[in-house]
Amino acid sequence: MDKNFSISTIATRVIVSLSFIILFHQSIQAQDATIAIHLRGVYESKISLLPLSGANALKPVAIVDSVKNGKATILKVSKDILPGEFVLRFDYKENATSTPYPSEKRIIIYNQNLELWVHPIYCNNTDSTWFQKDERENTTFMRFLQENTKQKAMLGLLQNFLLNYDNPNSDFYKQGITEYEKRREACNRWIAEQTRMYKGLFVSNMFGFQHIPLIEWKGSETERKLSLRNNYFDEMDLSDPLMLKTTNIKEWMDGYVNLYGELATSITLRDSLFTLAGKNAIEKVRTGNPAVYGWMVDYFFKGYESFNIGKGIKMLEPYLNDPNCLTSKRQEINKRLKGIKTLVPGTIAPNIIMQDAENKPFELNRYQTGKNYILLLFWSADCNHCTETVGKLYPWYQSIEVQQVSDIVAISVDETETEIKAWQKKVKELKRWTHLRASEGLRSKVANDYYILGVPVMILLNAKTKEIISLPENTDQLKDLLRL
Repeated sequence: MDKNFSISTIATRVIVSLSFIILFHQSIQAQDATIAIHLRGVYESKISLLPLSGANALKPVAIVDSVKNGKATILKVSKDILPGEFVLRFDYKENATSTPYPSEKRIIIYNQNLELWVHPIYCNNTDSTWFQKDERENTTFMRFLQENTKQKAMLGLLQNFLLNYDNPNSDFYKQGITEYEKRREACNRWIAEQTRMYKGLFVSNMFGFQHIPLIEWKGSETERKLSLRNNYFDEMDLSDPLMLKTTNIKEWMDGYVNLYGELATSITLRDSLFTLAGKNAIEKVRTGNPAVYGWMVDYFFKGYESFNIGKGIKMLEPYLNDPNCLTSKRQEINKRLKGIKTLVPGTIAPNIIMQDAENKPFELNRYQTGKNYILLLFWSADCNHCTETVGKLYPWYQSIEVQQVSDIVAISVDETETEIKAWQKKVKELKRWTHLRASEGLRSKVANDYYILGVPVMILLNAKTKEIISLPENTDQLKDLLRL
């Protein structure tokens, strides 16, 4: 789930940021666009348009409740969300009594009005669904993908050969490396040429993510992965902020982080490797485009929050003082850093006054137990990482030995109707825990007092003094602390 400067310094930062924001908006000027959709092949369909990135990601921004077969409708797209990648969703009926059935088509919209003839059942078949003849963005992108797939087919075969051949010292293997490199360089040149040729189109910002990094084939498997990691950013042009409106940049960065994650043999090592990945990636872009620089800081902050990697969040601190870093998460990161510095072992935990799941009053400072520890667990029943943590924590807590030394107070930040229902169901399964729910979620007083921006978060207390003993980042660390 995803939650002291001088006046002259502040003024300088504001001027730099505002100046860049003006230039940024000028560079991506767009006008409102329309999509004229001609429906065919079905009785009727509801049509929705959903962006794939930005603040409204996967939320409908245009809806037509019903379009009949042979009729047309027009969807209006605000320039505020352009350019971008979108999903056209069709909830169609094949006949009047049919239950609506969904189909989806990904499209790209920039500065050209679109006209689309659609057969929802075959909306991704070019024989049944097509754009107007002069359409640029989607047509160019499809041509690029087709040729890119062709070029990489042989590279894939050569890569499999090099990965599996049993005699890397043979001349045959060396010839394979030479041929692979020749084709890799040719493919990268073609990608660069396509990017230059179609620079005026939004889709040109997607081409570079198909770049193939250098691999040192002569080393071990670990050395190959290391070379791939070290060369990942080579020849990548990250200067155009329009690339931040693509889905490719996140997918590309996920691939980079996974190269570090593959080397992890423990959670502690994983956290260190992910922190290193963030440091290396941010350093690669910090002297370039300020918006890309800021996006990179935001990307890693969200990841560190999701996995509760405190050392990673601390690593981001120096970049927040850089006026060229246009992060949208500066306030959140500063708040999290303040929490890391405030909630330290030896300090008294902030008091918690709430009602528990049975509507009984709960106050942390008055909470009495004969056990040595209290574990505060901030969580959500609708959070995958929380589910994973609870899935490890609850079976471990079934041990009599563990129950004799620690109580668990689980504080839910679930607030929507769906989340609350999931929490109520889960509470019945998690017996012998004290269950609280902050009705305002991450905006609640208890979340603010404990600087909670994302979950899960664990805080281990001395049961008698309410002093913070530790903030374990995972269940393994918790087990080590209790030595059970």
